Amino acid sequence: MKKVKLQVPATVANLVCGFDILGMAIHEPYDIMEFSILETPEIIIRHTDQFGLPEEASQNVAGVVLLKIQEHLQLKNGFEVIIHKNIKPGSGLGSSAASAAGAAVGANILLGNILSKEELVHFAMFGEELASGVQHADNISPCIYGGITLVKSLNPIDIIPLNSPDLFVTAVHPQVEVKTSDARQILKKNILLKDAIEQWGNIAGLVAGIQKNDFALIGRSLHDVIVEPVRSILIPKFDEIKEKSLKIEALGGGISGSGPSIFMLSEQEETAQKIAKMMKSVYEEIDIESFVYVSKINPSGIKIIE
Repeated sequence: MKKVKLQVPATVANLVCGFDILGMAIHEPYDIMEFSILETPEIIIRHTDQFGLPEEASQNVAGVVLLKIQEHLQLKNGFEVIIHKNIKPGSGLGSSAASAAGAAVGANILLGNILSKEELVHFAMFGEELASGVQHADNISPCIYGGITLVKSLNPIDIIPLNSPDLFVTAVHPQVEVKTSDARQILKKNILLKDAIEQWGNIAGLVAGIQKNDFALIGRSLHDVIVEPVRSILIPKFDEIKEKSLKIEALGGGISGSGPSIFMLSEQEETAQKIAKMMKSVYEEIDIESFVYVSKINPSGIKIIE
């Protein structure tokens, strides 16, 4: 193949208690990335959006990934990528991960699928490092593997695809920006042992609930005693939205990635739509524009559309 066009989905990372290790793909929003392989070695990045992202390959999330792949494989070929970005940077919905994972997958397809999924995650993490200062795979993995993934280890890379329960995801993106790098800086450097034990129990319960399709267990496990209490102060109306969502009978939810987006899981689409309406209303009351998405869990992740 000389060209390929991909639809690259947004992702929700952490899933409340699984900081840096759990993530899931959703259907909306998504980016479109168009790839061409070149006879010459340059990496050309073009953006059609208005977000002002750099197009110099070494300063661009997708560009860095392509440069790493090119270097590793000692390629004489280069790539041209046109990015139609709909996942706003700083949204907490995996915008940088979409660019990074999309770049790795797009290049791999044009090269004849010579890289494993673990290798794709490895190269995509260089893009996340450029964006946030840290290599992490909780957004990248579900983008590449689809569904819900557990990042057991980064060295060596060990990604475990989990079951995708038949649940609805409601996500709201208030139009305020929270940079991942800033959200990481405010985290506590030390935590109490009792908090760590409670968190481990929640993570184990959440994974077990996902694997068993036990929605009640999922709901009981969607609690975070370490990260959410600190990061939630950066997100307007977080506590109100979470409290009202639970009253509408959401299973639970919390901050999507580093925020400011908030997500909730529901068993019924009707519940998910009620939560969406409430979220929109809460932000309208304080004159903050927001975008709300209702989606099922995306089981396939990145897909070829042309």
